[in-house]
Amino acid sequence: MPILRTKEINSMSSEDRTKKLSELRAELARLRTMVRAGGAVENPARIRGLRKTIAQIHTVEKENELKLRKVEEEPRKKAEKTKKKAKEQKSE
Repeated sequence: MPILRTKEINSMSSEDRTKKLSELRAELARLRTMVRAGGAVENPARIRGLRKTIAQIHTVEKENELKLRKVEEEPRKKAEKTKKKAKEQKSE
């Protein structure tokens, strides 16, 4: 199971992503230190998951910087558009 889904990453603000990125990096460093010290890691697959999530956050940040990705609309605005479309389809 992924640590963060892409949809969740996209819905975060830039500051939240930066905060989450630092948390994930700290956890990754802690796990890597445990491995190097010869200790048993409870879930070795978590290291790979952390690396992938960090890469996803970097990708989303870069896409937003280059304006390749549309910034997620507020959920309320999205819901209003959906309702409006549904009404239009019913009236036809």
